[in-house]
Amino acid sequence: MTNKSIVFIGFMGVGKTTIGRMVAEKLGREFIDVDEEIEKEYEMRISDIFEKIGERAFRDKEKSVITSLCEQTNKVLSLGGGAFLQEDIRELCMASSYVILLDLSFEKWKERINLIINSRPVLQGKSLAEMEELFYKRQEVYAKHHLKVITDGHTPGEIADLIINTVIEKGR
Repeated sequence: MTNKSIVFIGFMGVGKTTIGRMVAEKLGREFIDVDEEIEKEYEMRISDIFEKIGERAFRDKEKSVITSLCEQTNKVLSLGGGAFLQEDIRELCMASSYVILLDLSFEKWKERINLIINSRPVLQGKSLAEMEELFYKRQEVYAKHHLKVITDGHTPGEIADLIINTVIEKGR
C-alpha cells in the first residue's frame, strides 16, 4: 500500500472531493478530482458536457482519464459517482490502487440534495423516489472496495483522520 494511489468512490455528494483533498494534504500527496480534470479538458461543466456531447462521450473520457491516473502512484483521486459503473474502471482501480468507499445513509444524503442537484446531470428531472432508487442501485456497484467508511455523524476532518490512521495501519 505504501505508494499505491488512493481512490475515493461513492454516490454523488457524499464528500469524496472534500475528504480526498484533506487526506491528500495530510499525506503530502497530489489530489485529483477526475470530474474537475474532465471539465478543464473540455472547458465546460459536467452538466454541459452531458448536454452538448452526451453521457457516452463523457464516460469514455472518464475511463481514459482514470486509466491514465491509475498508472501513477502516490495520488489521491476522487471519482465521479458513476465512474464505478464501468467494470473496466472497477477492476483497474481495485488492482492498482487502494479504493475507499465513502458511505452515507440515504437519510443524510437527502439533506444535501439542494447543495448538489444543479451540478449533477444524472439527478435532473428525477423525483425523490427515483433518486432513492438510483442511490440504492449504485450501492451494488460500490460493493467492491478495500475500505468502507460510514460518514454519518462525522465531520470531514474526523473521516480524513480515520482514513489516514487506517491506511497507515494497513501499510505496516
